[in-house]
Parts: sequence; C-alpha cells; structure tokens
Amino acid sequence: MDQNRPDSLRGFLTEDDVPERTLVVLNRQEPEPIQRLFEESFGALAIDIEERDLPDEADNVVALLEDGTVVATSPLKELQNAVLLVNADLYKTGTSGVDKYEAPDVLTALDEMVFSLRGFPKSNKEKLLLIVMSRFIENRALTADKGRLDVAFQELSRIRDERGTEIVYKRLAENNVETHIYGLPDIEYDREGLHIHTGTDEEYQRSWFVVYTPEDPNLDPAALLAIETGPNIWDAIWTYDGERVEAIQQYVIENF
Repeated sequence: MDQNRPDSLRGFLTEDDVPERTLVVLNRQEPEPIQRLFEESFGALAIDIEERDLPDEADNVVALLEDGTVVATSPLKELQNAVLLVNADLYKTGTSGVDKYEAPDVLTALDEMVFSLRGFPKSNKEKLLLIVMSRFIENRALTADKGRLDVAFQELSRIRDERGTEIVYKRLAENNVETHIYGLPDIEYDREGLHIHTGTDEEYQRSWFVVYTPEDPNLDPAALLAIETGPNIWDAIWTYDGERVEAIQQYVIENF
C-alpha cells in the first residue's frame, strides 16, 4: 500500500483547502415551516445558512456561495421534493432519487467537507442527505453503464429488505457496471451480475460507502464515505476528486 495512503477508511475523512461556504435562501415565498425544515436538514453541515430578499433574483431559489461567489443554485421546490418533504422510507420503498428526483445541485456541490450527521430518532432529516448522495452516485453509474461501483451496506439484508434499494441494484446487475457489494453476512444473498463480499470486522460493521470510477476518462468519478461513530451518527464526506476516489476504492479492494 502507498505509504501516504491512510491505513483505515476513517483516515480519508479529511478536509483540504475547502472554501468558506454559505447556503442562501433567496426570496422565499414558501411558508415559514419550509424554512425550518431547510435549517433542520442542512443546519448540521457546519456552514452558514441565510435568507435574503433580492428584488432582481427569482423567488424560492437556494444558492450555494463559496467565498461569496455563487457556484450552484437549486429551486427550493427541488429541495422540498428530494429532502424537505420526504423521509428515508421514500428512497427505501421506491426508486426516488434515481429516476423521479434529481439530487439538488446545492447538495452535490458540498463536496470535500466532513460532516457529522444524525439519523432517526435524533434527526429525521440529516441522514437523508447521505441517502440522496448515495442515489446520486448510483445514478451516475447507471447512466454511464460502464466502470466500477463499490458499495457497503453494513448488513447485506438491507439490499433485500429495502425495495427501492433492491430495484436499483437489480438494474445495476443487469447493466455493464462492475458492481461489488460489501456487508455483514446476516443473510445469504446472491444475484447474477453482482460481486458479493462479506466480513465481520469493525470496518464492515461501521462503514457506508458508494464509490464509482467510470471507464470513460471524460466522466467524473464520485465517492460517498461515511463512518458510523455512534448509534446512527455518521461522519461523512463526498468527493469527485479523482485521486481521492481512486485511493478509497483501492483501499476497499485491498482490505475488504
């Protein structure tokens, strides 16, 4: 292994020269509860959240600023459909996030930052951001129809018990993406077209990752990495940096 490569998945949860970021809700016309849901969903990301009324800008838009410059925008309605007005069950029981709703640009652009996010019952919304990002990367693999995808589920039973997840991975099994699944062997699971890997050590128990490297050099790689630090509490990052994605994937190949 490269001597500069971390000796654990947790070692990849680092930030390097991340710009100062702010999420701004512009000209909100939606009711106050929508703003509270927005703050509940994104408030744990350790970035500033603001509201502004700007007469020359469109209504109900969320902008992501980096060092004061707008780098991404999303309609507030898009965030409502993907995060604010839904819960994780929507993604578990259907294909939402792959076909029905796109991941909001202001979320996908929050790459290279390490976040601590909570799941139910401590939060109904924070962990949902990781689910949306997982579907975003899975969709990238499905669209490209080539490359390699490595995914950790903790327990293998999740892929079978969550109908929406099973639908996604059935489709991946049927296309040309080399898809590797990792999890604790709490069930016997086998599907032609998927490579199944099992283990019981701590990294199998605590890791959640979705790592995609495309075959086409003109397409961007992507990775989500989350480590469970307590019951349903996650330290997480997502990245499109080719070197970081390749290093995470190589670590998985060598150690899982």
